[in-house]
Amino acid sequence: MRRETIAATIQHWINSGSPRRGLAIHSQIIKTGELPNANISIKLLVLHLKCDSLAYARQVFDQMPSPTLSAYNYLIGGYCNRHRHQEALQLLRLFAISGERPDGFTLSMALKISSSAAAAAAAANLCKEVHAQIFRSCGGGSLDEVLCTALIDSYAKNGSLGYARSVFRESSDQNVACCTAMISGYMRRGLLREAEEVFQSARERDAVAFNAMIEGYSCRPATASRSLEVFKDMQGVGHRPTVSTFVSLIGACSVLCALEFGRQVHARLVKTEILLHVRSGSALVDMYAKCGRTDYARRAFDDMPERNVFSWSSMIDGYGKNGMAEEALELFRKMEEEDDDVVPNEVTFLAVLSACGHAGLVGEGKDIMASMERDYSVKPKVEHYACMVDLLGRAGNLQEAFAFIKEMPCRPNSDVWAALLGVCRLHGEVELAAVAAKEVFELNRRERPGAYVALSNTFAAAGRWGSVCEVREMMKARGVSKDTGNSWVGTREGKIS
Repeated sequence: MRRETIAATIQHWINSGSPRRGLAIHSQIIKTGELPNANISIKLLVLHLKCDSLAYARQVFDQMPSPTLSAYNYLIGGYCNRHRHQEALQLLRLFAISGERPDGFTLSMALKISSSAAAAAAAANLCKEVHAQIFRSCGGGSLDEVLCTALIDSYAKNGSLGYARSVFRESSDQNVACCTAMISGYMRRGLLREAEEVFQSARERDAVAFNAMIEGYSCRPATASRSLEVFKDMQGVGHRPTVSTFVSLIGACSVLCALEFGRQVHARLVKTEILLHVRSGSALVDMYAKCGRTDYARRAFDDMPERNVFSWSSMIDGYGKNGMAEEALELFRKMEEEDDDVVPNEVTFLAVLSACGHAGLVGEGKDIMASMERDYSVKPKVEHYACMVDLLGRAGNLQEAFAFIKEMPCRPNSDVWAALLGVCRLHGEVELAAVAAKEVFELNRRERPGAYVALSNTFAAAGRWGSVCEVREMMKARGVSKDTGNSWVGTREGKIS
């Protein structure tokens, strides 16, 4: 078969709805023992990506004598689209020494990688290097719209808002995409006024820009009601709400515990296909559970045509937070037995361990903790160990909780010791409380005033007033002060005071 025919046949299967049927061609090429040319290799690489076979795509790439720019771009994009940013970063480093010149796609992927957790250590430098390359490529002229937006977004996500602001101000066309990236960057840092200024000064505002404002406001109790107002403005100018709009609105209702408004949003969703989206359903489950209506949450959960790990975790956590530990465990078992497509993650295990802790189900909690790594290859984090300490301590097994901390494979942080301190206070265990408090103070001397208060209250409950005075003097000497408590009272309109 001629090479032109082979290339055309592979392209046919790439464009088809069943690309896997084209993999037989690769088998035939291997049997001939001939090395495919660059054009056929790139098409084979794309075919494997279409079949979600990253390992084989990488094998094709590695067998190319001199991978081309297109080969690099396809494979880097394949890694990024599957959130495998560590491999994408390694391939990008290989590209840097290959002698190939990057194009706009390469640079945009590099910026995407620089915003990921995989590149956290070198994120700022990588972003600046890409920026310099972009500047050289355009000869100091105006930036491409896509690259400008990606650059602002990358700088903002890496915490370099000053650089993001400079790129935004120097862009010749501050279009809606650039404005939205800048708004999102400000909102992530809690700079609401600056975000509002960009939003108000934008020449054009689309649904995505409105969504950025709604999402930013929805995350904080003090501003969540403002997201509802922006939603009304969005409707007033004729923009159709998207999945992201409704998810943020439902999130605002969760923060405000605005059950009635949340039900109104739910009623609006029922009239659209957006209700069928897994993100919408998961948000409704979370909102109803946080408002204390686990019956509504379960109804929304059961009505979901598709569920992911976040849906299951939200419902399990909702049961646990509302004191329904048996229901949480039952749902967790159902998740394990019935849904083969969904595997529990770190959040799921944290939710079910917390539920066991509140109900004193020590045996069940131990079994679940043991199953994390054994059955699901999920390595417990410090949060899971803190949860186990709380579980053991609440049940009165304080010495076992202390021994559990000593046997941890990683160094316990202040959260773990604070959990032990909390249960010691609960049971009036003064000596062990002093040991836990000492560890908390050494790890986080000034940022955990609650630990000082817990130790002081433990001493007070035991009648050790001299020790209470010592703790208070220690707080004064270290400049530690207890934050003023606040209570949020919600109204039917969703306002808080």
